[in-house]
Amino acid sequence: MTKTKQRRSHGATIKILAVAIGAVGSTASHAAAFQLLEGNASGLGNAYAGSAAVAEDASTVFFNPAGMTLLPGRNVAFSVDLVRPSAKFDNQGSTVPPGQGIGGNGGDAGDWAAIPAGYMSWQLTDRLFAGLGVGAPFGLKTEYGADWVGRFHAVKSEIKTVNINPSIAFKVNDVLSIGVGVNFQRIDADLTNLVTNPGLAGSLASGRIKGDDTAWGWNAGLMWQLSDTTRLGAAYRSKMDYKLEGTARFTGLNATGNIVATALNAGRGGDVTADVELPDTATFSVVQKISDRWTMLGDISWTGWSTLQDLTVNRVDGVNVTTEELRWRDTWRVAFGGTYAYTDALSLKFGLAWDQTPVRDTTRLPRVPDEDRVWLSLGVQWRPNATSAVDVGYAHLFVKDAKVNNDGGSALLKGTLVGEYENSVDILGVQYSTRF
Repeated sequence: MTKTKQRRSHGATIKILAVAIGAVGSTASHAAAFQLLEGNASGLGNAYAGSAAVAEDASTVFFNPAGMTLLPGRNVAFSVDLVRPSAKFDNQGSTVPPGQGIGGNGGDAGDWAAIPAGYMSWQLTDRLFAGLGVGAPFGLKTEYGADWVGRFHAVKSEIKTVNINPSIAFKVNDVLSIGVGVNFQRIDADLTNLVTNPGLAGSLASGRIKGDDTAWGWNAGLMWQLSDTTRLGAAYRSKMDYKLEGTARFTGLNATGNIVATALNAGRGGDVTADVELPDTATFSVVQKISDRWTMLGDISWTGWSTLQDLTVNRVDGVNVTTEELRWRDTWRVAFGGTYAYTDALSLKFGLAWDQTPVRDTTRLPRVPDEDRVWLSLGVQWRPNATSAVDVGYAHLFVKDAKVNNDGGSALLKGTLVGEYENSVDILGVQYSTRF
């Protein structure tokens, strides 16, 4: 009877993960650039402080696979983070291509998005553990009104990723554990903006570039249990190298019946490729229990965003369709948090973090109007029994106003976008985790 129940529970969990695989991909940029930290909701209340050392549920598969050695039996965790980024542009002297109207500020380029994730871990022997995770480590969506002042730079920008992450962990001894994982990741990109034909009066087109690809990567982690009250964790995730393949299409909007404009639009489109290298990350974390009630957490993490120096899209015959200069830099994130066990069943969480942007002031684009941000997080965990937990977390991100002064490489074709963004982010996360 026990074995039958276990098989049924295992099958139900697989179905939950399958739903997660289909759902992942709703996007919003709320960590630095378009990195998504929301691999769970249990860490949200601590601003993801101590992420590589906490290992309190199966989501450690993503944050540090070595943490699975702290999870006996079979474990499952499923979370959904609801994200509301806000990006409001204030025009301060922008220009547009000759013959075009200035337009408005574009409204709020952010909108609600849902980011689900699912994880499982299994204890195979006293020392060997296995796990599987599904999540979205990168994502972005900004969208402006079609008549806004920066429409020749960007209208819609959307990036979606899905990451499938099988992992194993080995408990070397009571102090040290190691873990490694393989990552299979898919990316989809969809970029739009308006385009003019210089010297052809009345010519205006809508440009759209779409592409996708898959890539393989890896991750690894170490966990040190220095004492009953102190634990350290270190984790690394590799770069992901993509060669996106897709199409570029230019559709005339008001070419005033000019067949020359129609031919130009058709001639610029076709099959395209773009090389994109998403960054590697490294995290070092500490968890320190200072009393029966209080546990403090902290970490420092690094992201190699300097892999993105430009975004170049070429037709398969070698003709350049567009190039956007990025010149991004590597970034740091520092987080501190605490958990207070109010009762045996109820814990209260808080967290504070500083998150550096990779975007330089001189090359900031409306597709990613990013700036440094400060996280302020609160959360609660309720344990209805000894094997299950429900987490609810909330974070508000105070984002520094982002200045932009960019001609996109050609003031004649795109105009010069000059102004300032008022940005912020709100995140609400819910998670259920259990052991069986």
